[in-house]
Order: sequence, then structure tokens, then C-alpha cells
Amino acid sequence: MIVDQTLLPERFETARLATLDDTARAINTMQVRGAPLIGITAAFGVALAMRADPSDGALHHATTVLRATRPTAVNLSWALDRIKTGLRPVPTDQRAGHAYALAQRMADEDAAACEQIGVWGVEVLRARARALGGRLLNVLTHCNAGWLATVDWGTALAPIYQAHDAGLPVHIWVDETRPRNQGLLTAWELAQHGVPHTVIVDNAGGHLMREGRVDCCIVGTDRVAANGDVANKIGTYLKALAAFDNQVPFYVAAPMSSIDWTAADGAAIPIEERAGDELGHGASVPVANPGFDVTPARLVTGLITERGVVRPDRTALREMFPEGQ
Repeated sequence: MIVDQTLLPERFETARLATLDDTARAINTMQVRGAPLIGITAAFGVALAMRADPSDGALHHATTVLRATRPTAVNLSWALDRIKTGLRPVPTDQRAGHAYALAQRMADEDAAACEQIGVWGVEVLRARARALGGRLLNVLTHCNAGWLATVDWGTALAPIYQAHDAGLPVHIWVDETRPRNQGLLTAWELAQHGVPHTVIVDNAGGHLMREGRVDCCIVGTDRVAANGDVANKIGTYLKALAAFDNQVPFYVAAPMSSIDWTAADGAAIPIEERAGDELGHGASVPVANPGFDVTPARLVTGLITERGVVRPDRTALREMFPEGQ
């Protein structure tokens, strides 16, 4: 069962995925969105495929089909590589059960990692609030990186939820995040949790920073290159530039599953080009619709991970995640 994110925020409905094709379609059409959740959903998609046919050929087919659904989120290939490696030595008559167990373990690990991102991230927010004399902290975020985008808690929103729950006064500037308006999902989540927030158009962020109305930025990521460059929803780079110009700390919340050790830098990250009709102009004008952009590591204050806050550079990442290389 998944939350159908294409219906939010107007309606909250769940959908049932019963087959590999159901899973691929849910990821392709963005019923499921958010890099960590895409990876976990794909793992369960492999489990569904193994229930129908546990052969080596079916395993290869399932991972190939799912890997092609969304190119930028590295959590997808991370999850598929892990479940494929885990299932290869398992006898075919036991694969379905093993696949479900492994997918569930990965889901539990994702929830735990996001909770820990919140534990470390709330300390970042506390330190920023202290530096500002303890007043209301205004945090800007882009796209949706909350519990809808993960198994639970979220990445960028986990520190915000934990700050709010701990009594730290926070207010969130929520980018609409055109053209799919994922910011409205963030606003819906924050409203459910009682966190004060205001939705803004994407291009208002720089104006608010220049006026001193943003104290900190926290965003999620779909892929972190080995040198600390990060890919996130289109428009993130512009926010990072504005933050840098206005001396506003810019943090990226990222679990280990979002790090791509094979990508030397941001230039190696594939950028998904989505259908032009998402922009709402029909066929009347030529459009380009890149779904993501790359923010250079030099513009990132720090990466908030499940193991702590780390500098966005190759040496620091290797020291924190030696097993990931």
C-alpha cells in the first residue's frame, strides 16, 4: 500500500501495488516520489516480482525495469543493487520470502536513518537559534523532503519536526516547487504536524534572504556525488546561490543511501528531463523541463546525515562512511 501523492493535498488516498508493473508505474507517474521512498518502493516491487516468478531471469528483468523509471535518484539503484545481491544466492523457492524480509529491513533502516538525521539536524537549528538570540527561526526549504518522501520522518523535514516537538520556535518558508508543486505536499505535512509555515513562489526565496527574513535553508537531495556536489529538485541551485550571497547557512539532509561513490562530481549525475506538458502550456510553445539541478559543494554549509553533520567534500565523506566506497 502506498499514499497516492498525485492526489495530495486535495485528497488523502492509498493505492495497492500488486505487481512489478504496478510498482514501475507508481514510480514513473510520481504516485511515489522522494528519493528514499522510490528506492524502498522499488525493493518491494522486486519482492512482488519474485512472488510471481522467482527465477534469475525474472530477478534481472525486475531490477532492469525498475532501474529505468527515474534516473536521478541514486537511492533507486542503491536499493535494487542491494536486493539483487541479497537474492542471488537464495534458492528460488525461498526468494519471495527473503525479498519481502529484505525490503522490510531496508524500510526500517530508512526510517531509523531519517530519525537520526533529525537528531543531528535539530542541533544545527538550535545552534542557529542561539546565534540569533533565541528568536523565532525562519527556515526555507525546497521541494518535499518529509515523511511522504521517505518511509518516515523525512530528511530535510526531520530536524524541523523534532525542533517543533522540542519547543524550539520555527517558521518554514515553503517553496511551491514548480512545476509539480511538491511544496504543497510539504505544506500539507507541516499543517498535519502543527508547524507554522508559509507557501511562497519559487523565485521569492532570494528576495526574502536579501531582506533578512531567512535564517537557514535545509533541503533534501536525490544524489550526492563523491566530492559533495548535490542534485536536488530544479531550483535548488538558485536558492544556494542566494543563500551564499546573503550569508545564510545552506544545509542538505542526506542519508548514506543518497551518496553515489561512483560519481566523481556533479557533472556525472544524470539529470532527468521530464515531459514538457508538466508545465501546463500544452503544445503551444516549445518547453524544456529538467527535473533537477546540481548545487556545487562550495555552496553547501554541511551535509546532515544519520551519522552527523559532515563537510561536503570527498575526504570528510570517506571518513564518515568508509564502508560505502
